[in-house]
Order: sequence, then structure tokens, then C-alpha cells
Amino acid sequence: KPVPRYTSYPPANFFHEEFGEEDFIQAMTDSNKQEPQNVSIYIHIPFCNKICHYCGCNSMKMREEEFVSKYMDAIRTELGIFRRYISPERKVSQVHWGGGTPNSLPASEIEKVMDQLHKDFVFTSNAEKAIECNPAGLTNAYIDSLQRSGFNRVSLGIQDFSKKVLETVHREAPEREVEEIIAHLRTRGLRVNLDFIYGLPYQDPLSFQNTIQRAIKIQPDRLVTFSYAHVPWVKPAQKVLEKHGLPGPEAKTQMFEIATGLLHEAGYKSIGLDHFAKENDELYISLKNKKLHRNFQGYCTRETTGQVYAAGISSISQLHAAYSQNTKNINKYIESLSEERIPVEKGYLLNANEVIIREVINELMCNFYLDPQNLAARLGTDVTQIIGQTGIKEEALQNFEEDGLLTRSGDVLNIQEYGKFFIRNIAAAFDPLQKVESGRMFSKTV
Repeated sequence: KPVPRYTSYPPANFFHEEFGEEDFIQAMTDSNKQEPQNVSIYIHIPFCNKICHYCGCNSMKMREEEFVSKYMDAIRTELGIFRRYISPERKVSQVHWGGGTPNSLPASEIEKVMDQLHKDFVFTSNAEKAIECNPAGLTNAYIDSLQRSGFNRVSLGIQDFSKKVLETVHREAPEREVEEIIAHLRTRGLRVNLDFIYGLPYQDPLSFQNTIQRAIKIQPDRLVTFSYAHVPWVKPAQKVLEKHGLPGPEAKTQMFEIATGLLHEAGYKSIGLDHFAKENDELYISLKNKKLHRNFQGYCTRETTGQVYAAGISSISQLHAAYSQNTKNINKYIESLSEERIPVEKGYLLNANEVIIREVINELMCNFYLDPQNLAARLGTDVTQIIGQTGIKEEALQNFEEDGLLTRSGDVLNIQEYGKFFIRNIAAAFDPLQKVESGRMFSKTV
């Protein structure tokens, strides 16, 4: 069934153009008195040396040096505007560079932005500073520059170790072994995440098993297995992959189950829908304590999570009661920032009820349980509001229970192991917007 991935609530297709720059500035001002008090900064780099056919991100082919420099000037200007409205008492607990391919930039451009952030903001002692990188072209000198800039985590987008798969999806293959790259990252004290995609052409359960077994030998700190979202009506370039054939739902389910089994045997613990971490990782500790959280940067602890202030084209700021998305037009973005205007394209103001529903869905997606009484106490509301606002029907809960996806003890819901694979379906049942919204906007859960 096509349902949202719930990286936000309401999902981004509910954002509207009536929300503008003044609304965002007011939301930033209000955010200083709202929770969480920590600040998360996201920086979107759209450039890639090659565009992968599976890509669902806002990305583009690398441009000439002068143009890239102008884009990075605009990024720094936007971050400077954020500084005006964010209270100086608030601390940065997360910085995340995404894309696109951030390491398609000259290292000097990244250094300048990180220097500005360290100058303008106060960081928490345990702040996470992460960057997504394509291992292709990631040299030791570039890694050294990332370490000097203050990064402490690198996510390598491996996707698959098979050269045939990478060639088919038009992704660069590293010129040297991934193990060699990771060895150097570790000598510089950088934690390593590995990202994989299942559901691509020429993948099957056996080939994906081989990929995950090789990954386990590398022993990354964290590992992600993303389900490929085939949405050619949104991303027409994905149609190319249909010529090669795509694994069906049964094969994808097998890939997920095989990967999960292998990772659990190797000591990794499931985090949310598709992440895995070692037992001593702060994410797993937070999950055990039912305090795992999530924002556009991914899974995080409630200690390190922050309201998200996002710079770059198409980037989405995620504040307590508002979302604000920048223009996807890079020329408009650069022009607006040259005039010190934030190029807000659309956004959304949440009402009090939607904040409640967002927290319900977050609890299910992150911690695989829902205790309405506990959540009501945290939000300063009553239990009837927690379930009442979602409009969840008893019949839906019974169906999930009969399928063995969840169990109930009074009002408390616990998602069972197999139910975790269908957590998007379960979350959607608590989403009143899904009762009227067409699923055409979303990818299927399997």
C-alpha cells in the first residue's frame, strides 16, 4: 500500500505556497521559546558528478567552479540570517550535510562553511557533525580536510558492492576498495555509517546477502538498508530502471529479512525501520529507554535532537510548529540570498492537534510502541486527546493484532518484530489525513 515515509508530519505534499518568508521568520523567532531547545543545522548540496537513475533527491550535475562558489556564498548568507533569529543561548547539537553529493565540492568550500558555523554558534560537547559522501573519489587528503573541519561522522553511500548493479543505476564505483577508504577514516577518528539500497535491478536475495556479509566484515558503526522507492511519476529518470527489471515485493521482503537476520547475528540492533547500530551505540541505548527520536537528519536521541534550520535549495527547516521549504530553483536561490532574502517556496504551520499526531507517529516509527498516558504527560495534555486526534478505529487495531503485527495491554501498543517491517502501514492508520489523501503521492511500503 502506498503511504508516506513520515520523515515529517504532515508529509511534505501538504506544504503550501501561502506560507512565505515572513511566516518562516516568525516561526524562527517563536522557536526560541519552544522545544527542543537544541539547534540542528542541515546543509543541502545538490551537486553530483553523475546522477544515479534511482535518485529521489533534489540533485543536479556538477556545475562550473564559479557557479558552485556563488551557491556556497548563498549558503553562508542563509546561515548568517538564521544566526540573527536564533537565540545565542541555544546550542547546536547536530550538523548534517546531505545532497546530492557533498564531497563533490572542493574541500575548501566545506571548510569555509564549517569555520563560519564554529564562529557563529556554540556547540554542545557531544554535537554530531556528519556528512554524506560517495566513496568514489574520496581521497585521503579530502578525508583529512573533513577531520580538520570538525566532522566526526561520515556516511558512505555504498548502495551495493556489485559493479554490475552500480553500472546499471549509473553510479560511480570507487577506484579503490571501500575497506581502504574506511581504514583511513578511522585513523582520523571518524565514525562510519554505510548506506545500502535494496530493490535495484540485478539485485536478488543471494546477491544482497553477499553485499551485507561484506559490510559486516567492515564493521561499520551504523548501517542502513533503504528500500528503493520507485516513483517514476515524481522522478521520470527512474523509468530507465524498468528496462532492466525491478525485484518484486517478495524478493524485496526476502532481501530485508536476510539482511536483518545477518546483522542481528553479527550483533547489530535494529533502529527504526531500516537502520542498524551496535549494542553500545547511543541510538540503541536510547531505543531501549524508549527515547529514540527522528528528524530530517535521521534517527537521533532526544538529547541530541534539535529543531532543524536548513540551508540550500529544496531544504526543509523543521521547527516545533512549522515547516519551511526553500525554492528548488538554484538561480532563484542564489539571487534571493544575494539580496539577503530567504527563498521560501512553501511551508506549513502545525496546529496543536497536528503536533499531537506527529508525536504519536514518531513514537510508533522510532520506539515501536505507544503509551498514550506517558505521551500525554510529556505533551501536557490528556489521554483522550492522544488517541482522539488520530481517529484510529478499533477495527484497524484488531486487524493489526490478528496479523501478529502488534500487541495491546490496555491502551499501550507494542509493535512486534515482524510488525516493524510494516510500521509505515501502522503509522498511516493513526494519520487522519490518509483517510482523504490519495496514495499516488507515495511509494509502496514493500
